[in-house]
Amino acid sequence: MSQRGAGIDLDTSLGYLLKEASSALRTAMEEVLRPLGMSVTHYSCLELLAQRPGLSNSELARGAFVTRQTMNVLLQNLERDGYVTRPEAPPVGKALPARLTPRGRRSLEKATVAVRSVEERMLTGMTEAEQAVALRTLRSMIRSLRGDDARAQR
Repeated sequence: MSQRGAGIDLDTSLGYLLKEASSALRTAMEEVLRPLGMSVTHYSCLELLAQRPGLSNSELARGAFVTRQTMNVLLQNLERDGYVTRPEAPPVGKALPARLTPRGRRSLEKATVAVRSVEERMLTGMTEAEQAVALRTLRSMIRSLRGDDARAQR
C-alpha cells in the first residue's frame, strides 16, 4: 500500500520551496562573500550595525539568525580585526553596544556590492510589479507565522 498521498508534494509546497530558495540564496551569497574574507553572518552583522549602530550582542544575534554565543565569538573576532569597536565597560546594564569602525564600513561597502549582485540575479526575469507582490506575500507569511495578524486584531 502506497503512502504517497499522505506526504507533502515537495514541488508545490511553499514551505519547501522557501527553504530551497533560502538555501540557494545563502550559497550564492557565500560564494561572493568568500573572496572578501566574509561569511553571510559576518556580512549580516556589519549591515545591521551600519543601519542600527549600538546594537547589543543579543540584538545582533536575533537580526543575523544565530545564537548569542555565535554572535559573541564573531564580535570578538570583528573587534580584534578592527571592524567594530565596543566599550570596555557597559554604558548601561550588561550590554556592550558595538559600532562599525572606518575599516568595517569600507569592508561593508565592498560586501554590499557583492550581495546586491546576488539579489539582482535572484530577481532576474521578474517585473517590478512581480517583485512588489513577492515582497508583500513574504511579509504576509512572516506576519502570519509569527502571529502578528492575530495580535493586531485583538
